[in-house]
Amino acid sequence: MSTRLLQNVIAGRSVPAHGTGRMELIDPATEEAYGQAPVSDQADVDAAYAAAADAFSIWRDTTPADRQLALFRIADAMAARVEEFADLESQDTGKPRATLVADEIDQSVDQLRFFAGAARSLEGRAAGEYLAGHTSYVRREPVGVIGQVTPWNYPLNMAVWKIAPALAAGNTVVLKPAETTPLSTLLLAEIVAEHTPAGTLNVVLGDRATGAALIAHPTPQMVAITGSVRAGMAVAESAAADLKRVHLELGGKAPAIVFPDAALDKAAAGIVSAAFFNAGQDCTAATRVLVHASIHDEFVRALVARTASHARTGGPREEGVFFGPLNSAAQLAQVQGVVDRLPAHARIETGGHRQGERGYFFAPTIVSGLRQDDEAVQSEIFGPVLTVQPFETEEEALALANGVPFALAASVWTRDHARSLRFSRDLDFGCVWINTHIPFVSDMPHGGFKHSGYGKDLSQYGFDDYTRIKHVMSALD
Repeated sequence: MSTRLLQNVIAGRSVPAHGTGRMELIDPATEEAYGQAPVSDQADVDAAYAAAADAFSIWRDTTPADRQLALFRIADAMAARVEEFADLESQDTGKPRATLVADEIDQSVDQLRFFAGAARSLEGRAAGEYLAGHTSYVRREPVGVIGQVTPWNYPLNMAVWKIAPALAAGNTVVLKPAETTPLSTLLLAEIVAEHTPAGTLNVVLGDRATGAALIAHPTPQMVAITGSVRAGMAVAESAAADLKRVHLELGGKAPAIVFPDAALDKAAAGIVSAAFFNAGQDCTAATRVLVHASIHDEFVRALVARTASHARTGGPREEGVFFGPLNSAAQLAQVQGVVDRLPAHARIETGGHRQGERGYFFAPTIVSGLRQDDEAVQSEIFGPVLTVQPFETEEEALALANGVPFALAASVWTRDHARSLRFSRDLDFGCVWINTHIPFVSDMPHGGFKHSGYGKDLSQYGFDDYTRIKHVMSALD
């Protein structure tokens, strides 16, 4: 296998890093090294921000129509190279190659096109005489240079979620992708450079220290990450030192609440898909099934049967694979550690172990018998592990669902319309699905509460997060 030697993208060009450190890229399906990425240092971060600041003086003054056209051209260029993007994403993540285009790459293209439209949909109060003798109006402006850090679970999707609204609003960006999954982001940066002023999007590769330098740098007016709660807290603390705006999309522990009147076959199928898609490495994954006690045993059997028939894990080129490996040896150890520490009252219904001798594969796992204060219920596992707990009443179901530190997503499975409305109101989560779990659309917001962070991705709300509001008042005489 040929070894890739990666470089940063700064001011529209691929350039070697100043930092001398190197990181090996490891194929999570084979555990073989296939490339090296630099560990960028302060000089690299300085250069990227200097390029972004220079580009901002140009990009902020482009018209919304021009920014829209540029984003459409970027989306079209991505669409023309979807197979290349899918190959890179599969190489970095081990995801099933056969479904990557439909599952992720096409969505990224659509999200770029959505924000291209948003560039020309600025909203604000109408100009008027709100004070006698004076006319007021509102300007919606770009924030400035934005620092962004993206995760390894959806490398291309998360990069697009971050850069598309930022660029549409007239900002420029310095972005650090996760150290294990940089390939698709570098290709995206090359495409963006072909259709925007040099330095509009800059990509610096590196480790946690690189990311910390990117966040702490004095140039950005806003920083945005998708990552763990720990990372989000560190970002918020660092940004507070000079009052940067902060956008945090963090962890989740999504409940799926199942009532006896639900279409149980559909519920089992939907929850299994939402639990094990992408090996459960998804902050919106269905991780906690809360099922009415009267159907608990029946539903556990249905989940196990559906998992056996539809949730196969394997290599990216194998046929019939639903999900691939975990991201890294560290993530495999994290998931195995939670399972190994299960209390005596827990019951592993299926799975619970590594699969195969090579690659970071973990068998789809269902655990019953857990209590609300158990680690597997309270902590984000970020792997293919689904827990099941019974409840007796609606009040108990709500208490169990809301009784975790996370508040990103949840689902309710019932045919009772009034109940679904009550739960959509009372569930303390940023997204509530009814009789489904995990679909996204570019037009609707995504983001959580509590330890799941703040700020919205996707939708007009995501666009608004990358703008600032200015009031202008003029005397009429």
